[in-house]
Amino acid sequence: MSGIVIVGAGECGVRAAFALREHGYKGSVALLSEEMHLPYERPPLSKQCLPAHKPIRPKADYQQAGIELCLRTRIEALDLAGHRLLGRDGSSRIYDKLLLATGARARLFPGMEGAATLRTFDDACRIFERLRAGARLAIIGGGFIGLELAAAARAMDVQVTVIEAASRLMARGVPAEIAAIVEARHRAEGVDLRLGMQVAALVAGGVEIADGSTVAADIVVAGTGATPNTELAEKAGLAVGNGIMVDSRFRTSAPDVFAAGDCCSMPYRGDWLRLESWRVAQEQGAHAAAAMLGAVGEWTTVPWFWSDQYDLGLQVAGWAAAEAKTTIRHLSDDAAVAFQHDDEGRLICAAGVGRGNRVAKDIRLAEMLILREARPPADQLADPTFNLKSLLKAA
Repeated sequence: MSGIVIVGAGECGVRAAFALREHGYKGSVALLSEEMHLPYERPPLSKQCLPAHKPIRPKADYQQAGIELCLRTRIEALDLAGHRLLGRDGSSRIYDKLLLATGARARLFPGMEGAATLRTFDDACRIFERLRAGARLAIIGGGFIGLELAAAARAMDVQVTVIEAASRLMARGVPAEIAAIVEARHRAEGVDLRLGMQVAALVAGGVEIADGSTVAADIVVAGTGATPNTELAEKAGLAVGNGIMVDSRFRTSAPDVFAAGDCCSMPYRGDWLRLESWRVAQEQGAHAAAAMLGAVGEWTTVPWFWSDQYDLGLQVAGWAAAEAKTTIRHLSDDAAVAFQHDDEGRLICAAGVGRGNRVAKDIRLAEMLILREARPPADQLADPTFNLKSLLKAA
């Protein structure tokens, strides 16, 4: 049976499947997943003390929408000329159009072999079943995943050490001023932060640092980023570069083949960008579905990310740049928003942190300003009493 086939049943793939039906597509839709579990939300895996399998959609929804959900299905090869997918079990499937939503997998650098990773529900179960009060957890990497796990583990009275090669936390994700607030909170919660330290190897009872010292640990988890799952695309001859390369309508280098979500790299404001985000995955899945039906134009959405650590909510709109000019809006002692501008004064990123949803309104307004390529005055952005909403009119 031909029709539209989606390889990958994460947030992106599931959203695409249902979006096809919402757009009135009547043909067959097949959603293929390597996992045994009903497609689930990944954000709760690193933010809760007990792993929870939270389905993206109930099983009945797939049946009602006429979506063929195929679990434990691994695709080994893609025949572009024949519009055919070949499974590990020897099966084959013809497609009219194909969406690759293969996601990404945890990345391990040399010396980290043997470390646990947190990417799937099964990963989370294996990690949290070993955590108990007094246990020693070493986390390699001071990014979102590692810090979320650190916060969850501290709530269980686990001893936590975070080892980060950079001189500060979240160096790739947020400006330094925002990272400093998060760092202070982790230190106050008793997390041992080892910044500017390279891991040499995992050893019995812990982690050996490049300077010869050792961090004692009962369990070691690597949170050092993710690698896009591009093997299927590469073997088929699709263009790949830090992800499956697509245009602004998620079309790959082959006719009738699209890619979206964590696995794809796409043009964004003069650069190539691969995004790993729950909301971005949803938006790209919906947009790719519409694009496969010829019902939508280019994707111009501003990237948006979030992280919860303790009672702090961190949000980012746009894409942080290490060398960009930054303006800080101080909302309180533990809440601030950092705005970044390009050389021409355009707002390109806003990152904020505060208790609960303290920064949500400011980030949402910044997101709209970034989309409109606004050039807001720095003094107005820095003034916590100034109403940012008024800047939208000028933009």
